[in-house]
Amino acid sequence: MRVLLVEDDEPVAESLRRGLLRYGFQVEWVTTGHAALAHQGPYDVVLLDLGLPDTDGLDVCKALRTLGDVPIIVISARSDETDRVVGLEIGADDYVSKPFGVREVIARIRAVMRRVRPRTETSAGPDRYGPRLTVDRKAARVRLDGVEVALAPKEYDLLAFLTEEPGALMSREQIMEAVWDANWFGPTKTLDVHVAALRRKLAGAITIEAVRGVGFRLEVVRDPVPDSKTASTSKTASTSETAPTSKTAPTSDSASDAAFGSDPQSAPAPDQGAPGS
Repeated sequence: MRVLLVEDDEPVAESLRRGLLRYGFQVEWVTTGHAALAHQGPYDVVLLDLGLPDTDGLDVCKALRTLGDVPIIVISARSDETDRVVGLEIGADDYVSKPFGVREVIARIRAVMRRVRPRTETSAGPDRYGPRLTVDRKAARVRLDGVEVALAPKEYDLLAFLTEEPGALMSREQIMEAVWDANWFGPTKTLDVHVAALRRKLAGAITIEAVRGVGFRLEVVRDPVPDSKTASTSKTASTSETAPTSKTAPTSDSASDAAFGSDPQSAPAPDQGAPGS
């Protein structure tokens, strides 16, 4: 996810930028309101400080809102209720008061993105992942080859989160915060249990790769695995078709004998170093 960070306080910006990068966000950082308005993007969300050196952040927020529907989260030391109300009324989607933690900001970003996603989606139907799997986020249903798969609530939440960005590496911390609780500080063994359940129930449609010391990566299986009977039949046919071309002896009997080493005339004499002598 791409973030435009508008913040003139370098220590605050660097701390927030490092935290966002650690959680997989892409961050573009500018220090003035004019630079924010001139930024060509693209970006998915704006983190906007109100105390900018060249202009009031509220004016920047209002101008950004006229340019499009990009989500805007105000981050400011102004904690007065009036500032909050004004910021939200002129177009901000959320308001976070300083000081704040990186985890809180990330939780706010995800909450805002969940709220605004319906107005940017072009299709309300189920999302398809490869030829076999569909996820209907509106109905919270998963189907494999057209048949509904019974998932526990957290199994569904985990699948819905990982399929938001197939191929992306998600850390354990990211997954636990998004699927369980932003304030989760316990062991993550429950995550492994749920991953194992999804692997078992959706085998052949997705793979979930464990990256040691980091987290998990979901990949969509694009080419279905051929049926075992079909594969066996194909293999037998292939063998029978290619066998005649490998003959080196005049007859099939002598070729078979040579292949298995049962022809006494083809066996080396003991004084020639026969195997096993």
